[in-house]
Amino acid sequence: MTVNGDAEAPRSGEPNAGALPGGPPSGGPGYGQPYASRPLSAAQYGGDSPAAGSAAAGQAEVIPPPVQRGPEDEDIRAAEQPAQPGPRNPGAGHRAGDAAAGGRFAGLVRGRPDDPRWVRPALLALLAATAVLYLWDLGASGNANSFYAAAVQAGTLSWKAMFFGSLDSSNFITVDKPPASLWMMALSGRIFGFSSWSMLAPNALCGVATVGLLYATVRRVAGPVAGLLAGVLCALTPVAVLMFRFNNPDALLVLLLVVGAYAVTRALEAASWRWLVAAGVAIGFAFLTKMMQAFLVVPAFGLAYLIAAPTGWWRRVGGVLAGVGGILVGAGWWVLATDLWPKSSRPYIGGSEDNSVLGLAFGYNGLGRIFGESNGPGGGGGGGRGGFPGGQAALTEIEQYFSANGGPPGDGEFTMNGPGASGGGFGGGGGGFGGATGIDRMFGDNFGDQISWLLPAALVLLVGGLWATRRAPRTDRARAGLVLWGCWLLVTGLTFSYMEGIVHEYYSVALAPAIAAIIAIGLHELWRARGEIISRVFLAAGIAAASIWPYVLLGRNDDWQSWLRLPVLVTGLVGAVAVVVGPHLVRVGAVAAVASRRLIRRTVVALAVVVAFGALAAPAGYALETASQPHTGSIPLAGPSGGGMGGFGRMGGGPGTAQTPGGQGFPGGGQGFPGSGTTGNSGGTTGNGGTGAGGGMRGGGMGEDVSDELGKLLSEGSEGYRWVAATSTSQSAASMELASGGSPVMAMGGWSGSDPAITLEQFKQYVNDGEIHYFIAGGMGGGMIVNTTAGGTDATGQSGGTAQSGGTAQSRGTAQSRGTGGMPGFGGGGGGFGGNSEISTWVTENFTALTVGGQTVYDLTQPVNS
Repeated sequence: MTVNGDAEAPRSGEPNAGALPGGPPSGGPGYGQPYASRPLSAAQYGGDSPAAGSAAAGQAEVIPPPVQRGPEDEDIRAAEQPAQPGPRNPGAGHRAGDAAAGGRFAGLVRGRPDDPRWVRPALLALLAATAVLYLWDLGASGNANSFYAAAVQAGTLSWKAMFFGSLDSSNFITVDKPPASLWMMALSGRIFGFSSWSMLAPNALCGVATVGLLYATVRRVAGPVAGLLAGVLCALTPVAVLMFRFNNPDALLVLLLVVGAYAVTRALEAASWRWLVAAGVAIGFAFLTKMMQAFLVVPAFGLAYLIAAPTGWWRRVGGVLAGVGGILVGAGWWVLATDLWPKSSRPYIGGSEDNSVLGLAFGYNGLGRIFGESNGPGGGGGGGRGGFPGGQAALTEIEQYFSANGGPPGDGEFTMNGPGASGGGFGGGGGGFGGATGIDRMFGDNFGDQISWLLPAALVLLVGGLWATRRAPRTDRARAGLVLWGCWLLVTGLTFSYMEGIVHEYYSVALAPAIAAIIAIGLHELWRARGEIISRVFLAAGIAAASIWPYVLLGRNDDWQSWLRLPVLVTGLVGAVAVVVGPHLVRVGAVAAVASRRLIRRTVVALAVVVAFGALAAPAGYALETASQPHTGSIPLAGPSGGGMGGFGRMGGGPGTAQTPGGQGFPGGGQGFPGSGTTGNSGGTTGNGGTGAGGGMRGGGMGEDVSDELGKLLSEGSEGYRWVAATSTSQSAASMELASGGSPVMAMGGWSGSDPAITLEQFKQYVNDGEIHYFIAGGMGGGMIVNTTAGGTDATGQSGGTAQSGGTAQSRGTAQSRGTGGMPGFGGGGGGFGGNSEISTWVTENFTALTVGGQTVYDLTQPVNS
């Protein structure tokens, strides 16, 4: 037959054997299209009938059921049950099945009538187990990432703050992402009250929904067994467990991307432009979750539809354009509303240089991520917004400091693109915290145990699945699924591997659905074609890769369950060998004489169990370890060593524990805010201890705790003020807001301290109008500076300032690190993490300082001369 001019193989004689043991017959009721829609030759079945020879000779013969088979062929295909073709009308079987089952509820419990009875209970069990895994002891992580937690809290207090994604309920500045994930969590907080559970539970439910929708998507092209397998693999990916139990935007992002994949799969069944519009709307909302990362799957969606949609070329092009229109609708309404809103009555767009959403999208959250020209932690070279003069040498010195003192970054490295790179902050152009750029980044020490457990197997099975479907019609659903998920995996994975800007390990959660779907569909297609030796070789290679690479990853962490290595390797290799030689063994006379259908079925099941253990034991163990631990901070990690670097908040100690008299940050960018220095020595250095000039990396920094005394001061001092306090960075402000019950704190410089969100004149006006109560010196604005006695290196900043209170720290913009005992300075003022040095100087010269809980606080209602 033809579909809009595209030739398709006849289906009247199509065999209906299930593709996997226990699977349903292909082409059964309830499918938009039969997921096993290709006629198979006898050679593909593995039989020795005369028809096999004619098929091998190139005849286009289709073997109608029932096929005449010998005893040995019956044994090989014992689990395959023939059935009559279902109705061609999509969904007709499902509707009839619902009526026969006695209603929608019965249909929900029992599933589709053409599925084996165990499928729906298995699906419900999978979803229930996923919910337990993602929800268990969820509150242990507390506020998780305090940066987003404060924005969620602000959204529960102000509808305007929720709409814009403001960090504070008085709407001074937004977080550096669009607000869709905050909407979800803030609405939950408004309903149930703000708490760790009300904030994190929606993300966990996003994970459950992702698993269920991935099942539904894969099922439509490869059947329920493959769908269940994809769901299991996705649910047990360690980084997925991490992020679906966290409050970063990635949880909602992944769900929306899978929604888009489901809609495209539905569109492929009947060339439906409406489903493509739905996919576009999903991608649009994904843009409102994490901006440009959402577009990494667009090439996959478009390519799959252009290749496989059952309609003519120009209709396919029109459908893709309709999908683009859906993207514009899904994302454009909020972007347009925000950029058209008067800037004077909305918060500053955090992370942008021009106070616009599009500037943020194409800058910091767009090209800046790819080419490294973005400000903030992990940014790349160029731009001049702070960073590391001295380039890689300065970063190497920092790493040596951490290594000598038993702290972060652990197995990772700080890297940078060339000497003297500027811009960004931590991690420069060489890849931020994700290791060096390159094709092997996803397999390296940073990303490897987060996402890559089954990545080699997915790549092998992708190639094998495309081989098995090479002679299929253009509109073949299984091959379209491989194109969709394969392109998703390759485009996203290569982007993460080579991006020179900010990249963190948890970004890789976006690869989890693609890896799971490719493995499931690839196994399905290769199993169907297992009669061909090449297909069996691909199967064996995929199974072997699924055990060999976990064996390697387990070897990188000898402190965790090292006994698993050998069983994982052996079971995988045994399964691989069995797949290759198994069909030959049953043809041996002695074996065939005693073999029975039941024995073969049990053997296949046992083989599947062995293979599953080899592939899943290690990642499942990591997943359970991840779920059993609390995770906080800005850079969480999955696995037994999870918890990550906790942003920067876990890098430094409290007063007197770090060699950090402040006043200067990462060399290269001016000066930080005056702080409360306290003295102390550690690690054999001769340098002064303390947290002056912005507090370095202790209190007030990224992910730090706020003392009870300071929290009480802010809570009691907020009445009558628009902002109870102003401070340098968003992380500082977030921690103070959470500690004070949501009292709004002005984050003058945004995430990195360098956002041009306010000028000195504007700040003076706010103070004169009585809208700000306190100025709190602290956070990442200043940094670490150590004076030691051995030889070493100097790095010079730009503008200085003097710590006034509580300690010995004084800095005029020069970071000195001599020897191995001290840590180089962390970037200050106009460039690095602590901008607005003019405001800092004005405050310290004109207002009274006091120390509260070890933190320097300036009362802006008490001038020095009053």
